[in-house]
Amino acid sequence: MYATATGTSPSMFSARNMSSVYHQVGVQTGINGATPHQLVVMLFNGFLDSIGKARAAMAAGQIEAKCEAITKCVRIVDEGLKASLNLQEGGQLAHQLYDLYGYITKRLTQANLHNDPAALEECVRLLTPIREAWMAMAPTADNTPRQTLEVQA
Repeated sequence: MYATATGTSPSMFSARNMSSVYHQVGVQTGINGATPHQLVVMLFNGFLDSIGKARAAMAAGQIEAKCEAITKCVRIVDEGLKASLNLQEGGQLAHQLYDLYGYITKRLTQANLHNDPAALEECVRLLTPIREAWMAMAPTADNTPRQTLEVQA
């Protein structure tokens, strides 16, 4: 039922891109030895952490810190979550996530331009159910044998 991130089964995520995506968005710890499922969870967690920093910076009037945090959110969504979708094998779900991630990127940009905390909250509301779904499938996804998680260069 759930799309997987294995190299041997159809996936809405491109296994080839999974590893490099995390380096692109600046996630430094926990990458080595993490399963593709764990890497996606790390992106969601990084997003929520950066949203928290953006909220605090916005409230304190710290423009540079706000821009930095929102930019990291945009990169996580655009270069991480969206770029790792496999639109050829992921079916309708992958396409819907692609569109949703595009919308979230747009709202993050608007939040940054207009100092709009409501837009940040909307992005959290949209991503939270997806993160929760990933967390719910963790016991099965993390038990996937390591040899099926091939990352192609």
